[in-house]
Amino acid sequence: MMSVDRAKNQVLAVNGGDPAKGRPNPPMYPGGMEIGPEEEEAVLEVLRSKRLFRYYGPNAGPSKVEALEKAFAAHMGTRRALAVTSGTAALICALQGLGVGPGDEVIVPAYTWIASASAVMAVGGIPIMAEVDETLTLDPADVERRITPYTKAIMPVHMRGAPCRMDALTAIARQHGLTIIEDTAQANGASFGGRRLGSIGDVGIFSLQFNKIITAGEGGVVITDDDQIWQRALMFHDVVGGQRNNIAPAEILWGVNFRMAELLAAVALVQLKRLDGLLDAMRQRKRMLKDGIAPVLAAKGFRFREMADPAGDAAIALVFFVDRPETAHWAAGALKAENINASVLYSPDRSDYHIYPHWAPIMNQKAWTPDGGPWRWAQRPIEYTPDMCPRSLDLLGRAIHLDISPLLTNEDVEEMIDGITRVVEAA
Repeated sequence: MMSVDRAKNQVLAVNGGDPAKGRPNPPMYPGGMEIGPEEEEAVLEVLRSKRLFRYYGPNAGPSKVEALEKAFAAHMGTRRALAVTSGTAALICALQGLGVGPGDEVIVPAYTWIASASAVMAVGGIPIMAEVDETLTLDPADVERRITPYTKAIMPVHMRGAPCRMDALTAIARQHGLTIIEDTAQANGASFGGRRLGSIGDVGIFSLQFNKIITAGEGGVVITDDDQIWQRALMFHDVVGGQRNNIAPAEILWGVNFRMAELLAAVALVQLKRLDGLLDAMRQRKRMLKDGIAPVLAAKGFRFREMADPAGDAAIALVFFVDRPETAHWAAGALKAENINASVLYSPDRSDYHIYPHWAPIMNQKAWTPDGGPWRWAQRPIEYTPDMCPRSLDLLGRAIHLDISPLLTNEDVEEMIDGITRVVEAA
């Protein structure tokens, strides 16, 4: 006969059994959890120099921001990099670099952080939402359907560490004479076809906010091989960027202030050296977990999220689709009871700025002033409805998301496999 303890271990935790996993997952701040003496010393070096501003201080010396730009461009394989205050600032500067302006339409995915669309509006452009496919990134076929004479750019967003179908999107952009801005905020270091994400389109952006793979708390970076895009972004990110960089007065455009501080750059330089190690750790753990639960998912007819390039995945998350939203919500709750941090990517009744129907200020076309943009600058009638991307909502509503922390131990992963197997078998 089965022992009482063994019998209890077979009972789901949600039904009173012991959790499969002995401890909660580590916090999902990959780079943030690695902050240590190297970052501390880098910050102290800046403080001791009293040179907190990129361009000058009481003593002459090299700039950490300039060093970060050179190191970042080299790491990503581009000629140029520009360090700024945030990922959103990077998007705005990149869009200015591309020349996106009032009334220009930019195609963005239905699943992305709202900043992707907000940045388009910040330069006067009109975000046009397109479906995602089973990669949970832009569906190239739907992108092509949404192109109009007013489309200026396509914004692939490499959501949750996974590369978009960049070959297809690049071909569409080339065919229609459009530019590509890659939002790589959640996929720093990932790749497609052997090339680092962010380096494939005309311009790419990164975020160094605390949730991201590597972090300085805040900050962002723009990368490009195009000197004109770089120069325009440079001028916009610094009100005197043109003068500082000896651009001819007749060519100087006005700018704002998105300059990165030396303290942020000092931390980011150390974190950049940690990037490949973090990716290796997450990829190993994801591979173990995926291999371990593949048989039970297949037996139930559930499917993993597709990967446009499995080798290029940053591996910050494992996502699988179940048969219907009700199953997804029950399974996520049961997994949480097993000490496995699971979530459903879309719930109609839970506000989440990653999903387009919850972008209230955009869906309602709100402007800062009665006559403000960008909607009054649209070149055709623009209408947003909550159901305009039904395939995206269906996929996201059936998608169960699991964080893959680089701090997970082999025991953690084995226990996750056990708990997920139990829950999926009972689903």
